[in-house]
Amino acid sequence: MKTILIGEYREGKMLDATYELFGFARQLGGETVMFLVGDETVLPAYDGTLYLAEAVQCGEYNPELHKKLLLETVQKENPDNIVFIHSSYGWDLAPRVAAALKVAQVSEIVDIIDGGFEVGCCNAKMRRTVTPATSRAVLTIQTGAFPAVQPGGTPAVIKISSDSDGSLTFVGYEPADKKDVDLAKADIIVSAGRGVGKKDNIAIIQALATALGGELGASRPVVDAGWVPHNQQVGTTGQTVSPKLYIACGISGAIQHVAGMKKADFTLAINKDRDAPIGEFADVLVIADVMQFVPALTAKIAQ
Repeated sequence: MKTILIGEYREGKMLDATYELFGFARQLGGETVMFLVGDETVLPAYDGTLYLAEAVQCGEYNPELHKKLLLETVQKENPDNIVFIHSSYGWDLAPRVAAALKVAQVSEIVDIIDGGFEVGCCNAKMRRTVTPATSRAVLTIQTGAFPAVQPGGTPAVIKISSDSDGSLTFVGYEPADKKDVDLAKADIIVSAGRGVGKKDNIAIIQALATALGGELGASRPVVDAGWVPHNQQVGTTGQTVSPKLYIACGISGAIQHVAGMKKADFTLAINKDRDAPIGEFADVLVIADVMQFVPALTAKIAQ
């Protein structure tokens, strides 16, 4: 089995999530080759073959041109799988490649089970295992689902280029609007999940965050329900955070949320379900009713 891993490069740096591709490939097994539109001075620690297109010539993103270069690489290597990170780059380019090759695509993979790919469904409330119907497949992996692995070594670089510029020109990145709450800089974050029950109970979680001198965060279901503003959402569709202390209140632990907080130094989870997935990632799991435990903890801290 051979797999092409599609690395990502942005604003002069290779993204750390690129190394999660190697974690996925290790679990998948077989030979790997890498494709990257980047810079020769910024290469992954990888001792395999790397097809490299210069970003200064091709643009950090140019869907038509990048697709063309990748399809040429696929023709040379004849891989079984083409794997992207499930990012704005990956979820845009992957279906273009799959359509061009007329092969199956599986998006947002979180695990490999008995040769099949586990993906979320029903708004990530459930999971299912799927198997591509074609011998070759285009895949995207959820960030945070697989460990970052550095194979080590120096890649054997094969430079690739194209005479075509495509119909689009990459001009740069537009900074996001400044947030009232920047969770990325917070040392302590107390996040509310669906388990808090209702909007009125958010004040109880906020009180704990205030008592600790931290910020209030939230999971996606809480934000979708309108209980907390989007700029306080933690996860792949919110903010990625790395606080010293992260307290998850009534959060089940969907991989999309875990991906946003997995770099916390210490994680305390409060959940009445001892089998909640968050327990696999937390340093301490308190099995209790959030609405009983959090007020007691806040009162103790205030003493």
